Amino acid sequence: MRMMYYRRKIILALLEALGRDVSAKSMQKYLFLFTRRQVGEKAFDFVPYKYGCFSFQANQDLVALSKQGYLDIEKIERKDSLYHPLYETHFIRDLDLFDAQAIREVCNLYGSMSQNELIAYTYRTNPFTAINSTIASNLLTQKEMDKVRECKERYKCSSSVLMTIGYEGFTLEKYLKQLICNDIRVLCDVRKNAFSMKYGFSKGILQKACEGVGIKYIHVPALGIESENRKALNTQEDYNRLFEEYEQTSLKQNWGALLYVRSVLDEEKRVCLTCFEKDPRQCHRTRVANALMNLPNVTYDFQEILL
Repeated sequence: MRMMYYRRKIILALLEALGRDVSAKSMQKYLFLFTRRQVGEKAFDFVPYKYGCFSFQANQDLVALSKQGYLDIEKIERKDSLYHPLYETHFIRDLDLFDAQAIREVCNLYGSMSQNELIAYTYRTNPFTAINSTIASNLLTQKEMDKVRECKERYKCSSSVLMTIGYEGFTLEKYLKQLICNDIRVLCDVRKNAFSMKYGFSKGILQKACEGVGIKYIHVPALGIESENRKALNTQEDYNRLFEEYEQTSLKQNWGALLYVRSVLDEEKRVCLTCFEKDPRQCHRTRVANALMNLPNVTYDFQEILL
């Protein structure tokens, strides 16, 4: 029998406990409320998306469960889907005691709510989840909307800044939340090839995810390093030699690409360079950032976002 991720057992256990079909929007809210009750590490992370709290990982898991024959996904009106379990399961028995209890509590407390009631409840109790919502004003009172706006304004910054971030060790949701909380307006991908085996960090998904939370995405492959040049990097000295060669060759040869990033920075004010490595000393994005900081008439600060 195929091994199943624990988080997917949670999804099936939730559907089992609810005992009915569940819409995609509602499922995201149920999972969010479930994780608020989890002790320790959360099964899913969430970002404030178009309809509130959203987990890209949960969405991918639901698609995977459909392909594996556990549930059917039916497209319905208003850009929503309906999850229909295809047969009875008992995955709640496989969960630890606390998670099983959390699922029962979520179903008892919120299982009878309509979709709009459920969404509105998450907005009221967690205003951050509603900051990018396109439907919040239809569900909340003026006073409640004021709280959402206050929450959104809390992360707005007027200063110009160049930041860098590596996605190693991040989930897509935690990564996006870092960008949101630092008021990043443009994510500049400086990988040569914007492809990753890690879910969410290949160009297509990453661009869509960024745009969904109000962040522009640009890919500047000319500022990347060929994968073949990254082999046999065992010590910091190896990285230093590679990056020194990069500064003297590829970076100089693609100075126009660097000036393009500078023009974006001048216009958008808050830009973040991204690549893979967690440690900025082991990523060429730091050398790109150094080059940008050494250009004439710099009016922006520099900051690294670390996990």
